[in-house]
Amino acid sequence: MVKIGDTCSFCGKSRREVNLLITGISGAICDECALQAYEIVQEEIPKKRKNGLGLNQEDLAKPNEIKSFLDEYVIGQDDAKRYLSVSVYNHYKRLLQTVLKDDVEIEKSNIIMVGATGTGKTLLARTIAKLLHVPFCIVDATVLTEAGYVGEDIESILTRLLQAADYDVEAAQRGIVFIDEIDKIARKGDNPSITRDVSGEGVQQGLLKLLEGSIVNVPPQGGRKHPDQKMIAVNTQNILFICGGAFDGIEKKIAQRLNTRVVGYAASKEVAMVDRENMLQYITPADLKAFGLIPEIIGRLPIITYLNPLDRKTLRSILTEPKNSIIKQYIKLFEMDHIKLTFDESVYEFIVDKAMEFKLGARGLRSIVEAIMMDAMYNMPSGNTKKLHVTLDYAKGQFEKTDINRLQSA
Repeated sequence: MVKIGDTCSFCGKSRREVNLLITGISGAICDECALQAYEIVQEEIPKKRKNGLGLNQEDLAKPNEIKSFLDEYVIGQDDAKRYLSVSVYNHYKRLLQTVLKDDVEIEKSNIIMVGATGTGKTLLARTIAKLLHVPFCIVDATVLTEAGYVGEDIESILTRLLQAADYDVEAAQRGIVFIDEIDKIARKGDNPSITRDVSGEGVQQGLLKLLEGSIVNVPPQGGRKHPDQKMIAVNTQNILFICGGAFDGIEKKIAQRLNTRVVGYAASKEVAMVDRENMLQYITPADLKAFGLIPEIIGRLPIITYLNPLDRKTLRSILTEPKNSIIKQYIKLFEMDHIKLTFDESVYEFIVDKAMEFKLGARGLRSIVEAIMMDAMYNMPSGNTKKLHVTLDYAKGQFEKTDINRLQSA
């Protein structure tokens, strides 16, 4: 009787007839069959990638599944999650549609997210990157300047995407780019600039060719430090751009448009229906234009969504509920030193109260927890204590030692 592992499960040759027989749990494969299998894989994978993904539409995560994944890491912001989920899903369908011989061409739906600092714009981008089947990168618009000025050229955005795709140009050309702090390149005045606006309108003009779709020559190592490098041509037609920004002060522009300061009975009746605590929900392209984005940029960002300001209940949930919540991170940090960390419920309320006071959003939570835990993180790893229970009195005492003014102005 022949035992499993004495013959190749594919060709039936015995161990003596082949150079090498690799055995597994319930079978074996010889070196010749393994080589043939490798050649088949190398031949078939490029065929599957002709649609740009290597996936069928049935395999793609549906918008509600994408949102459910985001819910595990980001609390609230349901409207922004829905817009983002649909935008990413449609991006996949657009890539799949390129292999179909159809007269209907689906256009890109670039998206812009507006929300105050600490409401979760960048976190949403980082979280959705975990789920994607395409290259993804996050770039900061604050460092971008016009060509010839100190800073980074517009093309550096695509350099980051190429790096994320391991310099696979085809993969990069179907990727997704998140441009953070897009509001920092807004025009400084209401009138178009007649001179060079190094960090404002000029950068917006440079972004136009990326957002719309064109072939851009990209320096693979950055343009200014390596001027002799060979350029890589990247077509941005199928790259999805997601932009985010705080747009601090845009609420005033929205209020002016809604005419919330008018006098009269009918006017006051309309104003009563406006939620003054969350003016961003009424944002329109006209408000972005009034803030300083040029009309051409706004036209290339057709989907506008907003992030709600974080209330006390939401901050409390952010502190402990997500998979990577701040409290869970600190518990893990202490656990790595074999120290069990626990908190009184009242400590959570104290942290949230301070975060509301400083108006720093979710980022304020980390600053406050860091201030409370700093002494323990410094002393306990070298000590013998294996338990730490944080009480309200301990939290208040540790927090009062810190420079509160520094936290308030962070």
